[in-house]
Amino acid sequence: MKAYGKGAMEMPGQEEYLAAQRMGLRDSKAAAAAGEDPCLKVLPGDPEELAVRRENMGLVEIPSELIVGTCNDLRKNTFSPGFYPLLEQDSEFANKWARLCQAHLNEGIRDPIKVVEYLNRFYVVEGHKRVSVLKYFGAITVPGMVTRLLPKPSQDPEVAAYYEFINYYQMTGLYYPIFRRPGEYGELLEALGRRQRDPWSAEEIQSFRNFYFMFRDACMRDSADPRYVPVAFLVYLSIFGYRESRGKTSMQIAKELPMIKQEVLNRLNHAGATLMLEDIVKKPLFSLPITDRLCVAFIHAGSSENSTWVYDHECGRYQLESTLRDHVYTMAYENALTREAAERAVQDALNKGADLIFTTHPSLMPASMKYAVLHPEVRFFNCSLNTSTPSVRTYYPRLYEAKFIKGAIAGTLARDGRIGYVAGTPIPGAIAAINAFAQGVQMVNANARVVLAWDCLKEGGGLESLLDKGIVYIDDKDRLAANTGTRSRELHNLALIYCDWGRFYESLVRRVLDGSWKREAKGGGAISYWWGMGQKAVDVLCSRRLPSGTRRLASLLRDALRLERLDPFYGELMNQQGKLVYGQDSTLPAGQILAMDWLTNHVDGHIPQSGELTAQAREMLRIYGMEKGRTE
Repeated sequence: MKAYGKGAMEMPGQEEYLAAQRMGLRDSKAAAAAGEDPCLKVLPGDPEELAVRRENMGLVEIPSELIVGTCNDLRKNTFSPGFYPLLEQDSEFANKWARLCQAHLNEGIRDPIKVVEYLNRFYVVEGHKRVSVLKYFGAITVPGMVTRLLPKPSQDPEVAAYYEFINYYQMTGLYYPIFRRPGEYGELLEALGRRQRDPWSAEEIQSFRNFYFMFRDACMRDSADPRYVPVAFLVYLSIFGYRESRGKTSMQIAKELPMIKQEVLNRLNHAGATLMLEDIVKKPLFSLPITDRLCVAFIHAGSSENSTWVYDHECGRYQLESTLRDHVYTMAYENALTREAAERAVQDALNKGADLIFTTHPSLMPASMKYAVLHPEVRFFNCSLNTSTPSVRTYYPRLYEAKFIKGAIAGTLARDGRIGYVAGTPIPGAIAAINAFAQGVQMVNANARVVLAWDCLKEGGGLESLLDKGIVYIDDKDRLAANTGTRSRELHNLALIYCDWGRFYESLVRRVLDGSWKREAKGGGAISYWWGMGQKAVDVLCSRRLPSGTRRLASLLRDALRLERLDPFYGELMNQQGKLVYGQDSTLPAGQILAMDWLTNHVDGHIPQSGELTAQAREMLRIYGMEKGRTE
């Protein structure tokens, strides 16, 4: 037998203990340097107070990375945060650990540990050394008898996500992947093509398990942070697809992971998108050679023949080509109504040498993301807001400023104090437009009310519901109109929002030509261009049917908004419940405007829940990642 110095252990397994102890000391020091507890976590509270109910889960194969602590405070200083031993090598504890280690090497550890599970974290009751030895040898799972502590339901995001996990666990019996934000289990099921609450067969569970651990293996080679894996898994599936990826090897997945790294980090860090509110861009000082002109492709979800949205974007394309004809040439694809059709259009544009690709509807974002990560040399833009994907930049008009002017116009006209407003889908920017319209109404008519209707409800509503109430002045589809009578249902247009898409496209393309594109990419985060009246991207066109004084008021408000002397959301703002939501003597920050999920106290109506919406509207919320915020 090898000789050891005084005080050293003289039994099999001592070398492993010394190695594990060194790992524990490094782990503990790293935690302390990061400002974290250098020892093992302890269950955060009395189980009787933490839980509303206990559930005996029986024998479970527990993912070892989820075993994070102990229920016994006396064990806290025995192990590092990663469950590696910390006590001296001549201690009784060290001898027991070494003997257990040798037993594991000879015949394996078979006895299950005893743990409690709280919020997807496992705290050991019995079997601390078994966990330590198995983690030291890299065990992926540890058998354990589990008691689940169900937390009190609350609005806390982690608790809400946990109750989504409970539904997922009932379907699969799996403890992986673990998500900490509401809505992500729904995203996973969507990416897998599964419906909520449908149980999985044993074959489906085994197939998913094999693929997940193969993905985890590839991911852990690229990143040592276990928190990275579930988020990367969700991003990967949303881009490359589950069915398309199941046959891949770990090495193939490993080659693709660097393509999505910035997407994952942006999501993991809750970075969101940087809002570019100003439009400062230089004109090229010289013309590029004709052979070096940029190829710019436009992909539309509809047709210019039957969609004013597509028609307007096509007008913008023609304006771009006319203005920058020495620098660009364009091509367009229409009727990309499905993801498959969108991907075919993008692939064809790439085959034809596209340098920039504009996808002009939020539904085209999934296809845009997939090809953006596959082709980082090509610039992708999607016409949407509030997405957090660095690979695809987004752009959209700041409509709420124009809505503010239209609200002021309506407020000067309404005699009975009722003004109708038809909203589309509660996506980013939609609530701000409603509230800005109401702010404009209130500015000129303090006693008027905005009656809100939605045209995205399963039970109907929209314009007809407002006409049935006899409301005369109604804002619908970006135009303010007057009802001439309930019989004819004819509406005379009084004011219309105009979006200068040509200006959008010219300015975005110039960013590529002058290099602004690269300078704006701060740290590789997501960027969203949100331009309004000050950038001359949006305007309000007034009918001559309006009284001259009202037209003059609209002109004054337009000038004040452009010069930043007026803001629809300045000073105190109250919600429908009369609660002060903003009380500073300043303008509401742009990020809070975009993320509005409340209605001002001048609005009669509500923001619909997911269950009230049509399937098409729910799909829009899913694309924006907002469906989790509209559940019942």
